[in-house]
Amino acid sequence: MNYTPVDRLDDVGNALLKAADTLLASEGASALTVRRIANVAGMSTMNVYSRFGGKDGVVEHLFSHGFALLAEAMNEVPETDDPMLDLSICGEAYRRFALDHATLYAVMFDRVVADYVPTPEAQAAALGTLHLLAARLQRTMDAGILRPMDATQASAIVWSTCHGVISLQLKHQQFTYVDWHQVYRDATAAVVLGLAL
Repeated sequence: MNYTPVDRLDDVGNALLKAADTLLASEGASALTVRRIANVAGMSTMNVYSRFGGKDGVVEHLFSHGFALLAEAMNEVPETDDPMLDLSICGEAYRRFALDHATLYAVMFDRVVADYVPTPEAQAAALGTLHLLAARLQRTMDAGILRPMDATQASAIVWSTCHGVISLQLKHQQFTYVDWHQVYRDATAAVVLGLAL
């Protein structure tokens, strides 16, 4: 677990989010109550309500924070004159984010907090990362490497593959006889090759 503080929150807010992250990682969503979050952070429940409005606000911040970190990781990949290499490096950045921030990744993509429904603002932030991938794919189409198609549709195809492998790895890390990194590389290479046909 590698919790990264949210810049716009004070130390108390970040301590509460870190506590929620810890609870989710160690005990699961059932442990995520306002009282438990406050207790793990060593604070009163009033701090949770005053900063986040309740449990859903905490989860919303984890969700949005995760997508902000993912967008940052993807944007850190520079654009070169080799759009396919850039796409591959972007895919590796996605994988590193997921493994480094497994709890956030589960909140973002696996609905570990089943009763949480993202607000329209949070959903827009999530969609923004898909558009970042779409832009990378559009560059490969513009270069004549991949066949022309709707870039958002293409990004959903590629993301589905990335997410599938990562989710399996996170859920089955005990399968040490599987080289998950190589599976990820081979699976993503295969789906991109399919888009080139």
